[in-house]
Amino acid sequence: MHQIILLLTTVVMGFFAIMNPIANTPIFMGLTSSMDKKDQRKVAVKSVLYAFIIVTIFIILGKVIFKLFGITLPAFQITGGILLFWVGYNMLQGSHAEVHQPPKEEREQIESEANNPDSNLNVALTPLAIPILAGPGTISTAMNFVGANSNLSTVVHVAVVVAAFAFMCFVTFILFISGNKIVGFLGKHVITVISKVMGLILAVIATQMVISGIHNASEMFFK
Repeated sequence: MHQIILLLTTVVMGFFAIMNPIANTPIFMGLTSSMDKKDQRKVAVKSVLYAFIIVTIFIILGKVIFKLFGITLPAFQITGGILLFWVGYNMLQGSHAEVHQPPKEEREQIESEANNPDSNLNVALTPLAIPILAGPGTISTAMNFVGANSNLSTVVHVAVVVAAFAFMCFVTFILFISGNKIVGFLGKHVITVISKVMGLILAVIATQMVISGIHNASEMFFK
């Protein structure tokens, strides 16, 4: 039991560091600032659910998936970094990229269909779930934890890693839905400034992801 608690604590701390839900909350608020509370809650639920499903799949089948499609982690890092940079750039400019905001015509159609369950699919899946919550860093961290040596059985070890990530998804969800109170306290102008700053941070993180991907690729092919 002591080993399980120790492993769980270590994995939770690792996921918290790589996911950084506190810093991601202003990003969530910036991406959903034009939505009402009901839609924001839907996006929060969907984003953490998608992230949990994606990372859990990689935890269980990560190596098989990479080998099956011939994907390398550096390629995943570079692609995710480019996508994240585009999102951060548009946030910095105060505009919405189509990568996380449907085109105007599609938004009008979605708004006219109040019961459409896919109305917030784009922003919940990309960029919130991928690559912000379940990006290359989170996936590689999860796979590293699964591959770490321990005295626990494989099933228990994997279950602890999945449980730790589920806990972090729950923490992220709580912070996301509490973001409205922060918006009300700070005001829209301050949130706009925060969104631009978060856009800059996202762009820097994305650049670092690309640099890491290139570095890992060079080590892979030129070692």
